[in-house]
Amino acid sequence: MQTRITKLLEIEYPVIQGGMAWVANAALAANVSKAGGIGFIGAANAPAEWVRSEIRRAKEITDKPIGVNVMLLSEHVDEVAQVVAEEGVKAVTTGAGNPAKYMKQWKEARIRVIPVVASVAMARMMERAGADAIVAEGMESGGHIGEQTTMSLLPQVVDAVSVPVIGAGGIGDGRGMAAALMLGAEAVQLGTRFIVAKESTVSQAYKDRVIGAKDIDSVVTGRSTGHPVRSLRNTMTRQYLEMEKNNVSFEELEHLTLGALRKAVVDGDVAMGTVMAGQIAGMIKKEQTCAEIIQEIVQEAKETIKKCSIFAEDSCGNEAEHA
Repeated sequence: MQTRITKLLEIEYPVIQGGMAWVANAALAANVSKAGGIGFIGAANAPAEWVRSEIRRAKEITDKPIGVNVMLLSEHVDEVAQVVAEEGVKAVTTGAGNPAKYMKQWKEARIRVIPVVASVAMARMMERAGADAIVAEGMESGGHIGEQTTMSLLPQVVDAVSVPVIGAGGIGDGRGMAAALMLGAEAVQLGTRFIVAKESTVSQAYKDRVIGAKDIDSVVTGRSTGHPVRSLRNTMTRQYLEMEKNNVSFEELEHLTLGALRKAVVDGDVAMGTVMAGQIAGMIKKEQTCAEIIQEIVQEAKETIKKCSIFAEDSCGNEAEHA
């Protein structure tokens, strides 16, 4: 399954692990990379020295390519950008802003820059700024989301830019990977599926909540603030949605969710913590190693793609006869 993305990032499989805040640490990222994909450490709002430490820890686990997800709204972003350049990671994904300010610095360090976008306009802007690839992320994903679905966004971004595109949002198995590839993606980014990886260090309560989720269990909060977030329903989301309905102040809403992601990931508080997960959580039924997840997804994608097309003249399962 070689694509422009596998060549660009020097990886075996076109599978990328999303840089989830509090979830995507060195242990998860390194083991995804070790299994043939590429893992991204989620810098989020962490200080630069924590990011440096995690990069070095990941390199102790594997010599395969490692990436970092840089949140451009972080108060530490300038220092994190410098650390990323100094430590020589393979790639950077970016969110919540325009990485143009750091593009020269990263390119000089031979780092591949891959912004995450939720619109065609942003994809075009990122390509003009020098992006090596684009992640087109639909609103099915967990965490902060845009307005378009992956099915509608992905092919439009593919048509709009010349750099390779990575599909993200609502992809949890090989069928989803095959669909993304058919829409023009050259790799897929997964987040929710890797939350429950055996190498993931999130609380067991968080993993169990994802594994036990049904198809209708995700909900979006924060639409009234302009910062929608998808997570799994719990006491906190019910309170938040009720507060939004009653038009409470932004400050009150912020207070409710202060430190809520850490509560769920680290402390295991899945009642009042933010259990970020995508709509595909209902598909996830067990913990697996990163290697098992990647192998299963890639094999299923290959089998799906090989299946007979509905437009084929011969029925599925029959070999074509040649005169």
